[in-house]
Amino acid sequence: MTSALLPISVGLGLVVSLLFTETLGPAAGGMIVPGYIALVLTRPTDVLLTMVAGLLTFAVVRALSAVAIVFGRRRTVLMILVGFLAGLLVEWLSQGALGRVEAGVVGYIIPGLIGLWLDRQGIVDTLLALVTASAMVRLLLVVFAGLELGT
Repeated sequence: MTSALLPISVGLGLVVSLLFTETLGPAAGGMIVPGYIALVLTRPTDVLLTMVAGLLTFAVVRALSAVAIVFGRRRTVLMILVGFLAGLLVEWLSQGALGRVEAGVVGYIIPGLIGLWLDRQGIVDTLLALVTASAMVRLLLVVFAGLELGT
């Protein structure tokens, strides 16, 4: 991930996420998530692994909530914690399955944020909004920061 572009990407992601939520309704998997995903859109394996970790997080916390009282702040913290662990697990499993390919989950809290929004608004709405907002942020990075589409 290009560290110099990260603040610009996250800032643009905040603006795009806000516009998405205010005009279209669905949130893009958390306010900062599209900015992070936009930087790795040219690495589809990383995006896919991050989505898998988010879905795994959602499933685990949903299962836990069937046997424990999990709501409010506790649910949010649990999503972030499980997302962190799911990201590590998915990355570890993918390294074994894919060999020594340079692929991994984006960030440490991103899977948890994705899982949280999957739980709040549904799988289809969240993933579609996330992919669309991330693509918009990527295009804005191309226009304003001179980033190439394929880099």
